[in-house]
Amino acid sequence: MIFNNLTNYQLILASKSPRRQELLSHLNLPFTVLIKEEVEENYPSSLPIEEVPLFLALLKAKPYHSDLSTHPYLVITADTIVVCDHTILGKPNNRDEAIKMLQFLSGKTHQVITGAALTAHNKQVTLSCTTSVSFKHLTNDEITYYVDTYKPYDKAGGYGIQEWIGMVAIERIDGSYYNVVGLPVQKLHQALINF
Repeated sequence: MIFNNLTNYQLILASKSPRRQELLSHLNLPFTVLIKEEVEENYPSSLPIEEVPLFLALLKAKPYHSDLSTHPYLVITADTIVVCDHTILGKPNNRDEAIKMLQFLSGKTHQVITGAALTAHNKQVTLSCTTSVSFKHLTNDEITYYVDTYKPYDKAGGYGIQEWIGMVAIERIDGSYYNVVGLPVQKLHQALINF
């Protein structure tokens, strides 16, 4: 068995994201989705951009700390951001924001950065993954069609690579595809083996 080292832990995914849940399920490990509380995703303005997702992943782990002494949890928390021209793009709040984000990404290369933390009572391991994604120039018709059809308001950067926009817009990817979906499963798999 690949994950003999995890037999004493109950694996917890602290994420409502259906994409993260699906990706973790492909590792064929039993896990439970447990959401303790929403965390305000605030970070210090002085923090380097590439450190923001890991900072937020660690922040998301804090509500579980009180349970770790009484439960054999191994909690996975993660956060993904999209960065273009040194600007962080979070999740769009509405249609106009989603359209503006895609107009901003159009014809450019941006980075998708995920930070993840594996937290247990006696140990915490972190990982980070960056993928570069190049978009073709998108027409306004393509952008509005995508936003109106797929309503990507729960996705950083206003798009999902696994959806229509990923097929028609992305010219090149440098790095992990699954990181752009929301979880760098290759790095996570290795971190779980080493935990």
